[in-house]
Amino acid sequence: MNPLISFTFDRDTEEMCATLTDFAEQRLGAPERFDAADFRRRWLLAGRQGVTGTCVPDEFGGSGLDAVTATALMEALGRGCRDTGFAFSVAAHLYACLMPVVEFGTTEQKKRWLPALASGERIAAHGITEPEAGSDALSLRTRAVRDGDGYVLTGAKCFTTNAPVADVFLVQAVTDPAGGYFGVTSFLVEAGTPGLTVGRPYDKVGLRGSPMADVHLDGVFVPADQVLGAEGGGAAVFTSSMRWERTCLFAAYLGAMKRLLDSTVAYVKEREQFGTPIGSFQAVSHRIVDMTLRYESARLMLFRAAVGLDEGSHDEVGPALAKLAVSEAAVQLGLDAVQLRGGLGIVDGEAETFLRDALPSRIFSGTNEIQKNNIARAMGLGRAPHRRRASR
Repeated sequence: MNPLISFTFDRDTEEMCATLTDFAEQRLGAPERFDAADFRRRWLLAGRQGVTGTCVPDEFGGSGLDAVTATALMEALGRGCRDTGFAFSVAAHLYACLMPVVEFGTTEQKKRWLPALASGERIAAHGITEPEAGSDALSLRTRAVRDGDGYVLTGAKCFTTNAPVADVFLVQAVTDPAGGYFGVTSFLVEAGTPGLTVGRPYDKVGLRGSPMADVHLDGVFVPADQVLGAEGGGAAVFTSSMRWERTCLFAAYLGAMKRLLDSTVAYVKEREQFGTPIGSFQAVSHRIVDMTLRYESARLMLFRAAVGLDEGSHDEVGPALAKLAVSEAAVQLGLDAVQLRGGLGIVDGEAETFLRDALPSRIFSGTNEIQKNNIARAMGLGRAPHRRRASR
C-alpha cells in the first residue's frame, strides 16, 4: 500500500478507518470541562479499539501496523473525535513515548512497559521541554547523577502533555554536562516515584481536552535498568520520537481539517444572502478551493513522510516539511472557516474551536521557524562558518 502511487488504501484499511471514525463520533465526545476520570474512561475505550498501540508490535500488545496504516487511523480518529485535544494526547502517548521504547528499549523493558501502555490501561508522557530549553531542546538543566545502581534526577519540565494523568514518564536529563549531543540520557520513570510531582493542569487557549502540566523532579532515584537506550543516547531517542511525532501525530489534524472543510462546504451551500447561496459567490467559492488545496497538499506530504518511516529512512526533512504543511494549512483553514461563517464563526462552535486547537500546532514538536532552520541546514543553506580575514 503506497499512497504516493495509488492515492487510496486497501479495503481492510478503509474499513478500519471508517469503523474508527464512527466509534470516535459516538463514544469519544468530550465533557464541557476537562474531567480526569472521564478522560481515562475514554482512553480505555480508545485502547480497546487498538488506537493507543497501533504501531506497537503485536508481541508486546500492539496491533503491529506500519506507519502508513497507523497514520491513516490517526487521521480517522481526528475526523471522528471532535475533541482534538484528546486525539492529540493519544498521538503524543503513542509516538513520543511508546515508539521510542519500541525502537530503543531492551526486551525486558518492552515486556514491562508496552503491553499496558498499548492497551490503554496506562498513559505515558514525554518530558523534554524546560523553561530554558524550548526551541533549543537539548540545552537541558535537568540533571541525572549516577548513584550506585541507578541515577538521581533533579530538575523541572514544562508543557508536558498527559502529565496530569500519566502513569509513566519518558524523561530526558543531562548525564554529562560537557557531552553536548552525547550528554543527554533518556529515563523511564513511574508516576508516584518519590520526588516526582506534577503541577496544576494548564488552562490553554486550545487543545483543552489534552491535559498538560509542569513536572518537578526533586532527587528522583531511577534504577539503571530504566535507562532507555544507552547512557548518552538521549538525543538519538528524542530525534527518533520527533520523526514519528512530526509525521503521524499531525494526521489527527488532517482528520479534523477534513471534518471542518466538509461542514464549511455544506454551510456555504445552505446559507443564503441576496437571495442566493453564498457558495455561488466567487469570493466564497475560491476560498473553499484554496482550503481544499491546502488540505490535499498537506495530506500528500504527510503520507509521503509516513512512507519514509516504513522504509526505515532517517531523513528529518520529510517529517519537518509535513509538520510545516499540515500546521500552516490547519491554521489558515480555521481562519477561512471562521470568516465564511461570519458572525457565527466567532461564537462558540466548530470553526472557532478548531482554530484554537490549530494554533498550537505551529509551536509544538519544534516551532515552524525551527523546522525551516533544520530544512535549510539540510539543503546546505545553514550559516557558514566565520572566516578570519587574512592578515597583511
